[in-house]
Amino acid sequence: MTQLGMLCIIGALLIGQCTALIRVPLHKTRSLRRLMSDNGMSLDDLRALGMRVGSLDSSVSPELPVERLTNFMDAQYYGLISIGTPPQNFSVLFDTGSSNLWVPSIHCSFLDVACWVHRRYNSKKSSSYVKNGTEFSIRYGRGSLSGFISQDTVSVAGLSVPGQQFGEAVKQPGITFAVARFDGVLGMAYPSISVANVTPVFDTAMAAKLLPQNIFSVYISRDMAAEVGGELILGGIDPQYFSGDLHYVNVTRKAYWQIQMDRVDVGNQLTLCKAGCQSIVDTGTSLMVGPAEEIRALHKAIGALPLLMGEYFIDCKKIPSLPVISFNIGGKTFNLTGEDYILKVIKKCCHYVFASPPSMCVSFCPGVSDGRVHLSIGLHGHGHPPSCRAPLDPGRRVHWEVLHRVRQEHRPGGLRCGQVDD
Repeated sequence: MTQLGMLCIIGALLIGQCTALIRVPLHKTRSLRRLMSDNGMSLDDLRALGMRVGSLDSSVSPELPVERLTNFMDAQYYGLISIGTPPQNFSVLFDTGSSNLWVPSIHCSFLDVACWVHRRYNSKKSSSYVKNGTEFSIRYGRGSLSGFISQDTVSVAGLSVPGQQFGEAVKQPGITFAVARFDGVLGMAYPSISVANVTPVFDTAMAAKLLPQNIFSVYISRDMAAEVGGELILGGIDPQYFSGDLHYVNVTRKAYWQIQMDRVDVGNQLTLCKAGCQSIVDTGTSLMVGPAEEIRALHKAIGALPLLMGEYFIDCKKIPSLPVISFNIGGKTFNLTGEDYILKVIKKCCHYVFASPPSMCVSFCPGVSDGRVHLSIGLHGHGHPPSCRAPLDPGRRVHWEVLHRVRQEHRPGGLRCGQVDD
């Protein structure tokens, strides 16, 4: 059977009994922006900071793959893994927008601030370490993260993946990783965008038949004050989080989790992505991303004003009267109210949107805003997608997000949509 990459929009999910699931608690840190605001930084201070830090570089180097952690100041969800024998622990961002695992190296530059404020991998302390030495670089906004490839046993919530290649980072650019609460990144996207042809951790686990099912799922709490931000589940899905029908949308390119967006409507006053456009759903990006011209038009339509670094803000009092933003994907319409797409911060309400390459349309990966409806992604699968039978009910409050990945010969896979009860 021809393998199809499937992406689904999740509102709810009902699946059979799940056994032997591997669970990784996800922790949500207070954002750097929230910390600065709580410590008395005004909007003017934040604007000044944005000018000093500079806007994100949207240029793409032909030599280096690009992975942008554009929203590190707004929200971070991370979990724990270990590398080596005996295990060396690291906190990582589980990121479907990239495919490589990397952590800081004991061999990092003395001038690398990010390295010295995070845990570092020491190959000399691991009996299962295998030298590789291939150099790698991943381009970020104003610099590139670089280092070399090594091989060791990687453990995720007790699941040991032997012989896993990963990056030892010796240079990390700018302040992005210096202020991050996570030590590194564990990519969960397709192997086709992996740097240095490294097989992603989940793909290695699948090839070794280490999982009861070739599925992973992610639960992300929408409680801004919760210490535990959610859960990554390897090998299946926990049915206690779901109810409803399943719906599927094809992945249009097996690299990032890329799908066809049919259109985006801002109330009755504006239509974006009129001829359809490509969108990416990414667990490493918690906010909306889109081409600058269309995003400016969207914010003009809702009355938001520029803040800094491509972001906008709006008076919280206007939230009840804001237009519904509707995303049409796979023939189904998903509505976001003002409560859904506005992120509340101290004294102000900010609606964060970052500019992205012109070929990109709007995508939304929730778990950050205080809204009720959200989109998520699933990864590999086989078979043809069934038609959507029920739209999301915007009247039901959603407190979580799920992402799952399927690679099985005789069952369809992908992302799904439905509704979730309170």
